[in-house]
Amino acid sequence: MSELALHAARQLWLDCGFDALPLHRLELPGTEAALPSSFAIAAAAQASIGACGLAAAEFFSLRGGEPQTVSVDARHAAVEFRSEHYLRVGGGLPADPWDKIAGIYRCRDDRWVRIHTNFPHHCQGVLDLLACKYDKATVAEALARWDAYEFEDAAAKRGLVATALRSFDEWDAHPQGIAVTAQPVISITRIGDAPPRALGGAERPLQGIRALDLTRIIAGPVAGRALAAHGADVLHITSPHLPTIPTLDIDMGRGKRNAQLDLTQETGRSALRGLLADSHVFIQGYRPGGLAGLGFSPEDAAHLRPGIVYVSLCAYGHTGPWAGRRGFDSLTQTASGFNLAEAQAAGSDTPRAFPGQALDHGAAYLAALGAIAALHRQQREGGSWHVQVSLAKTGHWLRGLGRVDGAMGLPLPTLDDVRPWLEESESGFGRLLAVRHAAQMERTPARWEHPAMPLDSHAPAWTG
Repeated sequence: MSELALHAARQLWLDCGFDALPLHRLELPGTEAALPSSFAIAAAAQASIGACGLAAAEFFSLRGGEPQTVSVDARHAAVEFRSEHYLRVGGGLPADPWDKIAGIYRCRDDRWVRIHTNFPHHCQGVLDLLACKYDKATVAEALARWDAYEFEDAAAKRGLVATALRSFDEWDAHPQGIAVTAQPVISITRIGDAPPRALGGAERPLQGIRALDLTRIIAGPVAGRALAAHGADVLHITSPHLPTIPTLDIDMGRGKRNAQLDLTQETGRSALRGLLADSHVFIQGYRPGGLAGLGFSPEDAAHLRPGIVYVSLCAYGHTGPWAGRRGFDSLTQTASGFNLAEAQAAGSDTPRAFPGQALDHGAAYLAALGAIAALHRQQREGGSWHVQVSLAKTGHWLRGLGRVDGAMGLPLPTLDDVRPWLEESESGFGRLLAVRHAAQMERTPARWEHPAMPLDSHAPAWTG
């Protein structure tokens, strides 16, 4: 058993307000490092996936189901934290989600800056700011004429996504780092009054729970996928006007139905209000305040659907001077000290990223855990609830788990290495080979009932 993972899971469990007694039913076997990182990614994966699975098991008990053991293997959990790397479609590799100029560059002041250009409008915005063509060497030349912090601020003013490299000490002294330190790992706040919403018995923990998933890329979609693994009816709502990354849509779309609504139009907003009126969970990953102007703030949702569990995911934390900034996992790693710390551990002069989007996946399972914990509270005491999780605070939590010695030289697990944890399924894209869920449930095995399908494959309506 991993004592570190068990300790981390226990702390998450207690922080969510659960009684400690069910923790004896959580098993976290395996202690070896699984990935080339100096951070305890496997333990973080075990703890977050395991606590989420145990919360689902306890919700099943709350509905009259039998108590059950939940087990999460360390290597399987680490592999699920980079599930998108093992996806195969029709036996082949899906399209690379990374844009050719995305990455980290040295600036005039000898500092580094990372740009994220996977969305076309972010890419074009960076090229316009740099006044250069779409070529990595040319972008490098242009950024060499900027100071890193200067470019970071200029990009933020244009709504672009770029961050300067910082050390842990620099991030801890930064106003946003200070704000993040003060925030809880998972915030669960009562935002309205409502009676408990009656739920009957079920064959699976979250059967009958309706979850709206208004998220893109990794963190939010994985949170929805985790709820679906335990039986929730997850309806993924995307916009016909916003870019996505198809490879991620496939992997993160398992277990969900997909519909599109244009929330810039009243017809789309009206349809979403109708869906919200019959939902239990609302997950959104837009920057703080992004949905408020459309009438779907946490308070709006609690008014429209008393008893709702509203989940907000963001990059840099929900308070502080960067609360409104757009961001992604790779940028948060860079800004908050991880890229420099990994480089130092590897004896490298070049910043080094995690072997996967660990902040995204970690935040996803923390968000799913928070959602299920809030569902527990709604059943026991009523109320509407707001769950808040951020990539930056997830990183702060991961950092607090300590460092791993001697793991930086490990090879990345290959497809053959991870075959014990893969499953095949049909989908709207062809035959899929993908990582199955790592939480092994004694009585209600985790599984995805719906195949991955293209966006807009389903009507924006609940079934049953």
